[in-house]
Amino acid sequence: QVQLVESGGGSVQAGGSLRLSCTSSGLTYTRYCMGWFRQAPGKEREGVATIDSDSRITYTDSVKGRFTISQDNAKNGPYLQMNSLEPVDTAMYYCAARWGMCGGVYSLRSIEYNSWGQGTQVTVSS
Repeated sequence: QVQLVESGGGSVQAGGSLRLSCTSSGLTYTRYCMGWFRQAPGKEREGVATIDSDSRITYTDSVKGRFTISQDNAKNGPYLQMNSLEPVDTAMYYCAARWGMCGGVYSLRSIEYNSWGQGTQVTVSS
């Protein structure tokens, strides 16, 4: 059973930076897709960035040029470097994983994933 634990959330002012980490255990898939999703109050969960075992990466348009996803081999999960944060980035951020390659923009759909962490809160003030 895959377990995911997020860390690194917090409160920052607009323009600031945060780095989120995801530590996984039980991930035995040879090919996998992992990613970061976020959900703001009253809104649907949306895909932020994904990365697969071949290091192919997909970002949602609103974070391109500001966020960077990469694999952290020590934690066996992806980290998300978030720069130039804006109040609209305020949300609970979740790490997710599934078997198989990501497949581009389709990997940003939350329905594709069967393993989720508990989330870490990111709050950006203006």
